[in-house]
Amino acid sequence: MKDSVAEEHLYLGFSHQYRDSIFPLHTSISLFLLSYCDCKLFKIFLVPTGENVDDQFVTKNLLGDLEVHLISRCQLPVVVQSCCLPAVVVKDGKFCRAGLSVVLRHIIQKTYDADPSKKDILELLGFKKTCLKACAEVSQWTRLCEISIPLAVEGFLMASPEHCQTIPPDILQLERKLGEPVRVHNDDKIRRQKLQQQKAGAKDAVPVLGKEATEEGKTVEMHEHPLPSLELSIAFSKLLVQEVSDAVNREAPCIRRTKTSDLPLLDHVFAEGLYFTLADIVLLPCIHQFLVSSKKQGKNLVNLPLISNWYQRVQKVPGVKKAAGKCNMELLQFPELMPAPEEELQDLSSVPHELEEENEDSHFIGGPRPTMTKLMENGIEAKFSPHPCPNWTLDWTNLPSAVSPGEGKMSRDRALRKQQQLNNLVAAVTKLAKPGDVIVDFCSGGGHVGIVLAHMMPSCQVVLIENKELSLMRAKDRSDELCLNNIWFIQANLDYFNGTFNIGVALHACGVATDMVIEHCIKAGAAFVISPCCYGFIQNTVKFKYPRSCKFKEILSYKEHMILCRFADQTAVQLPPERRIIGKQCMGLVDLDRAWAAEERNYSVQVISMEPETCSPKNNMFVGIPA
Repeated sequence: MKDSVAEEHLYLGFSHQYRDSIFPLHTSISLFLLSYCDCKLFKIFLVPTGENVDDQFVTKNLLGDLEVHLISRCQLPVVVQSCCLPAVVVKDGKFCRAGLSVVLRHIIQKTYDADPSKKDILELLGFKKTCLKACAEVSQWTRLCEISIPLAVEGFLMASPEHCQTIPPDILQLERKLGEPVRVHNDDKIRRQKLQQQKAGAKDAVPVLGKEATEEGKTVEMHEHPLPSLELSIAFSKLLVQEVSDAVNREAPCIRRTKTSDLPLLDHVFAEGLYFTLADIVLLPCIHQFLVSSKKQGKNLVNLPLISNWYQRVQKVPGVKKAAGKCNMELLQFPELMPAPEEELQDLSSVPHELEEENEDSHFIGGPRPTMTKLMENGIEAKFSPHPCPNWTLDWTNLPSAVSPGEGKMSRDRALRKQQQLNNLVAAVTKLAKPGDVIVDFCSGGGHVGIVLAHMMPSCQVVLIENKELSLMRAKDRSDELCLNNIWFIQANLDYFNGTFNIGVALHACGVATDMVIEHCIKAGAAFVISPCCYGFIQNTVKFKYPRSCKFKEILSYKEHMILCRFADQTAVQLPPERRIIGKQCMGLVDLDRAWAAEERNYSVQVISMEPETCSPKNNMFVGIPA
């Protein structure tokens, strides 16, 4: 095992205890993962929401073999006070990770880094380590696991008996997800194996788990599953580091000739498909509490056969029962939750897909001219405010090399364009900033904007927020080289930052991220300087509906607005000049809608073209000031 490089502190919220869980459920989930990983690498702090909490009671009854400490919110490191919990920070450091998925993924990676023999722990991150990596605002699956299910279960447990007679819609959504066909890497090969098994009439020929199947001396119980045995064999063979038998792997010629469209679909074994991942770890404490509560209320769970089977199956994963025992989770045993016959099951077709109505027509046909003409007939055209300081530039030749965006990371031409982009944003921020201001660089990437601002404005505190760990680590390395002491780094989705600040900046915030940044700034009463990007990725989400402004909503439908967004991406230099001009006009209209939406909330907003316009195909910039 490798020596720990630096002690990290893990901060978890604590509101109350209910049965065998700590609430909020995000805390129970975090503790369950720590137990499953047998991870003792963090100093753990519980942060009570109330004042009167018995230290010994909490520690003795709820935390198993984990040592925890109580700390009040006001005692948290300042950078953590700006974030939603859970959060992890290096002791006395300025690098914080916040939000459930980011923290859990870090626990897994740190556990593996400390002991590379724990490859099964690393496998929790899934194929290409992408499990729950996408932020909840753009990934419906991450949102369901990270936010919707925990909140639905907490609401269900707190509701009065008369208000919890029906199954929460988010639980039904999970049931439907578990019934959808599985898509995994190399699934063509597995589906051919399944077809061969079906043709051979050997549906029950492949053993799932025997009484003698063990891993590190742990006996795995025999259990009969209604799912086809091939999926189960593949899933559990991976968990037990076994190979699927050659008899299953060999394909007959007729199987190889079968069209992909004619192959049987794969069924779920675990939450994301065939393999046990972090998603199962997140869901288990939540679904466990829901099932326990339902059982105590005498509810019949015939409407949730897939969730019931999943719950049984997860218990058979090596290490799950042991971790549950450490966390005092008394997992339910069966036949209590055996599903009823199919004819008794609730019809799930009435459960709406998230955003189904808004985004049902996702294929937009036709050009932007009819939409642009419609706006012109109502007196709306793209318009840009004069640039307040078109010739302003940083003295790049006299700045330390670590400040420059091109230091060994990009070509000379690209570095020059990046410097030109930064000239525009830094000039605007310089006009707005005062000593003592907090400036937040949202979607900071490698820190090109934030590091320049921190270096140029030592009297201001700069906060970099970015979801991608590697990008943020590169930014921290550059900051360390410059010995900056007025800069913090937060790896988190935007929704997990709740600190106060004076100015928000973002260079090329992708798609909906631009609107998320604007919303954060408006809620904080902060000015903003933002350059949007990736207009084609804009779409309705749980929080944001398009068009944004009342004026545009009166004229355009969602589909018409999406046509503008798609063509706003047609500004690449290799495209014909006529198309680029139309693309620029579409960019201007989309951003005008955003500007008017902010003005409806008492902001003064200018939409400006960066100088020179050749610095980027996406060269629009907002400058918004609260009234």
